[in-house]
Amino acid sequence: MSKEDKIIILDFGSQYTQLIARRVREVGVFSVILPSDVSIEKIQSFNPNGIILSGGPETVTESGTPKINKGLFDTDIPLLGICYGMQTMAQELGGTVIQSDKREFGHATISRINNSILFDEVKFKNDTLDVWMSHGDKVSIIPNDFNPIAESNNCPIAAFAHTDKDWFGLQFHPEVTHTDEGIKIIENFVYKICNCQKNWDITNIIDGMKSYVASTVKDEKVILGLSGGVDSSVVAMLLHQCIKDNLTCIFVDNGLLRLNEAAQVMETFAKHMGINVIRIDAESRFLKVLKGVSDPEEKRKIIGVEFIKIFEEQAKSLEDTKWLAQGTIYPDVIESAGVETGKAHVIKSHHNVGGLPDNMKMELVEPLRELFKDEVRKIGIELGLPKSLVYRHPFPGPGLGVRILGEVKKEYADLLRLADNIYIEELREHDLYDDVSQAFSVFLPVRSVGVMGDTRKYDYVIALRAVVTVDFMTAHWAHLPYEFLEKVSNRIINEVEGISRVTYDISGKPPATIEWE
Repeated sequence: MSKEDKIIILDFGSQYTQLIARRVREVGVFSVILPSDVSIEKIQSFNPNGIILSGGPETVTESGTPKINKGLFDTDIPLLGICYGMQTMAQELGGTVIQSDKREFGHATISRINNSILFDEVKFKNDTLDVWMSHGDKVSIIPNDFNPIAESNNCPIAAFAHTDKDWFGLQFHPEVTHTDEGIKIIENFVYKICNCQKNWDITNIIDGMKSYVASTVKDEKVILGLSGGVDSSVVAMLLHQCIKDNLTCIFVDNGLLRLNEAAQVMETFAKHMGINVIRIDAESRFLKVLKGVSDPEEKRKIIGVEFIKIFEEQAKSLEDTKWLAQGTIYPDVIESAGVETGKAHVIKSHHNVGGLPDNMKMELVEPLRELFKDEVRKIGIELGLPKSLVYRHPFPGPGLGVRILGEVKKEYADLLRLADNIYIEELREHDLYDDVSQAFSVFLPVRSVGVMGDTRKYDYVIALRAVVTVDFMTAHWAHLPYEFLEKVSNRIINEVEGISRVTYDISGKPPATIEWE
């Protein structure tokens, strides 16, 4: 995989940081996210073409908040500060950042006030552009040698540029799809300012992964935790093509899968693809360790640990197995970054990130660790996986464990499986499945009154969730037809004994998450 050209994103703790990395990759250039306090030596070892400074939840003017490394200004590397990244640039270079009396969150309009290469071929309408803002602070005094290049009603310095150096700042977020021409602004920085070539494509990625496997694993044996989701499925297909019979997949039925999921996985991989798959029925084992646990973070970790224990047990029965493969992808790594650094704002830890127990004798192999979900899906199609599997809605690693609120019980899981299956069936029947990015049911462990004929009873509640999103970082609730929701609700209440009420979640992300947990 050619990585001669690359962009580094320095993370100041923003939820949007991943979006920046994805947008850079979308235009054909490799990107990598590093913590904001990484050393200059480490940055230079990557030999980046440019650096983007992310947004962040902190306030530049307060003590103890992340600051830009001043050593960056002694290099010749082009810099683009976004939101917090712009503010910390300004402050370190002698400008002033103040708390704004009028905050801007959501849609805003900027006006171009000076030409800049950053805005080349950007389609302003009467010199204005609709953008996405998310800030409470703003630059009030511009540093020496900088010119303002855009303004908004509430932010006189909405963008600036150094007159002699390739240093730029944007108060708005070009990486968010709500910003008109945002991708063009990113292209201008990546192509015209950083002089990157478009060399990050599927062929390069696959060749690079196969080289990684060949140089890492060689002719040694590997076991893979196969969940049936797209990430682990792609790893299974890749490793099978690379090492053939040296791969053994372990499929664990933890009792938290979709309806008939276990049978479908065995049918797809063992029968049709000829991959060696060992099925482990472990429902009772997982339910036992989850008994009495209601915190979603704790559930995730317990499930992850139990998976690892099972893989280790199986590895002992497979002679000379040195490697454990996982379908870890880049968002998993970044989302969990704060677990290791203690500095990032972490929304949730990921169940399969963070290495293996010290006493485990296997080593990790993670071919997808540098990739985003959309890249993984393209690779899956290229490797020959069925489209129905590759483009199936995401299913969390802990499965129904985080779609059952509170304690996980078999009764709850069984009810949820049936309700969720009806929901997905109807989405497919009405040709709505591919119109939404993710849809699923959530079990609420509360009882609500229901009337069935002359019988008054108190049964559980199911919440339906469906979202539309490009990047899974922001998401709108899907505007499914009322008639469709009515049919799904009636089917669930009539066909799933134990459910008396169905609700539909209309929360957007943010502030809500996609999963309920």
